[in-house]
This record gives sequence, C-alpha cells and structure tokens, in this order.
Amino acid sequence: MKRSLILLKKAGKFILLLILILLTFSYAMFEGGFVSWFLFYSFLPFAMYCMALSMYSLNELEITRILPKSDFNAGEALRVTINVRRTNSFPLFFLLIEDRLEEPLKSAQQSKKTKALLLPGFKKEFSYEYIIEELPRGEHFFRSFTVKIGDPLGLFEKEKTISQEAKIIVYPTYSEFFYKPFENQFDQGLTASREWVQRDTSMAAGVRDYQPGDRFSWINWKASAKRNEIMTKEFEQRQSHDVVVIMDCAPDQHFEAVVSYTASLVRAVLKTGAQTGFLTYSKDRVYFPISGGEPHLRQLFYHLAKIEARSLRPLEQVIETEGMFVQQAVFFILVTAQLTKPLIEKASFMGQRKGAITLFLIKGSKEAASDNERSLISIAHARGIRVVIVNEGEQRSAFSVVGL
Repeated sequence: MKRSLILLKKAGKFILLLILILLTFSYAMFEGGFVSWFLFYSFLPFAMYCMALSMYSLNELEITRILPKSDFNAGEALRVTINVRRTNSFPLFFLLIEDRLEEPLKSAQQSKKTKALLLPGFKKEFSYEYIIEELPRGEHFFRSFTVKIGDPLGLFEKEKTISQEAKIIVYPTYSEFFYKPFENQFDQGLTASREWVQRDTSMAAGVRDYQPGDRFSWINWKASAKRNEIMTKEFEQRQSHDVVVIMDCAPDQHFEAVVSYTASLVRAVLKTGAQTGFLTYSKDRVYFPISGGEPHLRQLFYHLAKIEARSLRPLEQVIETEGMFVQQAVFFILVTAQLTKPLIEKASFMGQRKGAITLFLIKGSKEAASDNERSLISIAHARGIRVVIVNEGEQRSAFSVVGL
C-alpha cells in the first residue's frame, strides 16, 4: 500500500511537470515575442533535468565510513570521514547525507554534524567529515546512511537508506595508581600490608606447564627443550593475595564514576601480578573467575565498556546470594556509590568467615560524606570493614589514604 502511494505521488509530479512544459509552450505560441519564448527556453532545461533526475538511481552511490580505530577511551574525540563514490558524472544539484547514529552517540556533543549538505555537481568522488567531541563509554554500532537528492524546483526528490555497518568499543577511563594489598592483622580492623603482591622470582621451586598470563621471562628453556613443550618456572609465593572485586550496578548518578574507578582498580591489581576475580549483576549475573595477565585484563575492560546500571538487586542481596565465595579465602573489594546498613551487615558477615573486606564508596567531585554515611562508616570500621571514600577525579589518592 505504501509503495503504491509513493508511485502515485511520483506519477503525479511527472504529470505536473508535463503540464508546466505545455503551459509555457502554449504561452509562447499564443503570446509570441521575446519574453514569452525566453520564459519557455529558460524553463525547459530545468524541466529536462527533472525528468532525467526522476530516472537517476541512487543504487550507484558507494558510501564508505572511515574510522581512525576501533578502540577508544571514554572522553576521546572521534573524527569520522565519509567518502562517496559514484560510477557516472550525472550532475547532482545537491546531496543531503546523514550518518544515522544510535543513542548515546546521537546525543554526544558534535563540533561537526553527522548530517551534511553537499554540492557534488559533476564530481564522481567527494567526502565530508564529522567529529564527536567526547565519546561516551559503551559498545557503539553504526548502521546506515540516509541520502537524499532533488532538483532546483523541488518537484522531484529521492531518498534512500544505505546500509554500512561498523562498531567501536569505548572503554572506561582509568587512572594510574599503585595497589597495596590488605590483610587482617588485628581484631579491631584492617591494615595495609607492606608486602608487595608479586611472586618471589628469586626462588624457583619447580616447573609447570605454560598458562595464559605467564610472563616471557618465566619460561624455563631447558625444561621446554627436554619435554618439547613450553614450561614455566614455578615460584614460591609468600602469601595468597587473590582479590575478588564486586561492582555495584544499581542505578545511580555516580555510576560512570563507579565504572571508571573499578577499571582503575582491577588494572592496578593485575599490574602487580595478583590474581583477580570480578563480579557484576546488571541485567544478568556475570562472573570472571580469579585469573591474571593481560588477556584477563582485556576481558574485564571489555565487560566494563558494555556494563549498564540496570541491577534490580541492591549490592547486599548480590553478596548474600553468592554462596560460591564461601569456599574462597580471598580479599574482597566492593565498589559502590550507595552505602547502607544492610550492606555493612552482609559485608561484615562475609568478612568474618572468609577474609578481609574493603569497600570503596564513590562520591562526586568534592562531595563530602553525609552524617548518615559517616555513622555507617564508623559501624563498618568497628566490624572490621575498611571504607574508603573516593571522589571523582581523585582516584589516585585512594590507596595513599588506605596505607595510613
């Protein structure tokens, strides 16, 4: 039905064009003189162009989107170049082209718009570019272009959607800082361990099969040559410093800061050589088992790039339902923007059974804790839970505070 209406509309415009040609010709024939014939011959090129444009096919347009790279960090600028190529030089009065973006890219600030009005004329190749000033975190897809052409009289216009898919990943921003592990030393609370989280590479206890994440310098070449497979040195470890990071995915105005700090935290932990597990509960529960190395870090960052604040469960309920942690004697780190009494109670119960608990409370820039939060922090400290307030933009200072 819709296609029939479009065809009827085009037929009506074509008939209108023929009527205009006949009217100007009749006027010139009956009126005579220079002015009437000048009017007819002046209108005739526009009428012929309209007829030719009605038969012009947009299928000949080949549109290419050029992206400088596929991986970005949040806040970076994206400069996109759009190239248009066609097979013939039919003159185009104008070409209106738009790269159709999805949210949230569509709402991001643009110094040059995704929609551009081009005047190709006889050119076979032409291009334009647009710039998104600050990329939002996430996995973003480019789907298609919308192109539109028309004649100077506005009688004939053609529009077409051309598919051209692409994807970029925008990872969360992170800060560089040095992670210091924690351990339970006194009944009244936690202190920072002065022992670095690393394998004692001066004390090789044996060899084992190579595992992803092992460093190149750990390879035992003699053992590898004898067994005809890659073997790595097994080092003595002074103490287990495995860490499980649990990130709160409840909707909150500081959620992006929570994601950013979590990214900084897991990166800092893994860079010291420690093993890290990671748990989120947004639309679905996602758990990354305790592991280490660069591949594991890439997995975590990819997950953090896509995570959304869609959890219907508060963090204390997430902790309560995770019975898998009962068997793991690890350090637990909670990252949240909402501090509640039930959360303190659940964290305290888990900490009493299976090791140290540290909770990072994310606040806005220069935002101080409320009276209720200060009261909850005192209760948490009394129960052996360390609570550290982290303000946006001051992530590096968090562990300097912890180490005091």
